[in-house]
Amino acid sequence: MPYSLIPQPLPQRIREGEDFLRIGSAQALFGAIEEAAMPETSDRQLIQAAIDASRHAYIPYSNYRVGAALLTAGGAIYGGCNIESVSFTPTVCAERTALFKAVSEGQRVFKAIAVVTRDAGSPCGVCRQMMYEFAPDLRVILADLDGNSRLVTTLRELLPHGFGPAHLDESKS
Repeated sequence: MPYSLIPQPLPQRIREGEDFLRIGSAQALFGAIEEAAMPETSDRQLIQAAIDASRHAYIPYSNYRVGAALLTAGGAIYGGCNIESVSFTPTVCAERTALFKAVSEGQRVFKAIAVVTRDAGSPCGVCRQMMYEFAPDLRVILADLDGNSRLVTTLRELLPHGFGPAHLDESKS
């Protein structure tokens, strides 16, 4: 957890005595405290986090550096970079690296992602589909490695008519 001090003032739902044990344990209480402790993240901060993540890219074949920073609803940021393989197929994009890190740590609700490349490239189709799985209305910020924001859009704009969990007919399962 990035914040160790309890924020003041406490969120209203804590001050009003909401019974956190009744709704699912102390995790809800700590989530509320963490949410209150985290200031609103600006596009500039998210872009900088993506630039920082891009510095870890393993790109011996394409030399195309990509960084991503995924913002959760609670304000946590998960960074990711692209990681290449000589056989190309197992290569993983920065966006999926950030998403997999977040999901593997229990995150499921996302607000925004910043993606940086030398020319403000857009996420590939596989990354768009994976992000759509969790956040069809995700805000997407595309920037270059110098931090210049080139496009702010939504995932629905990048993946119109996307296929997500809501499309599955549960009665056939």
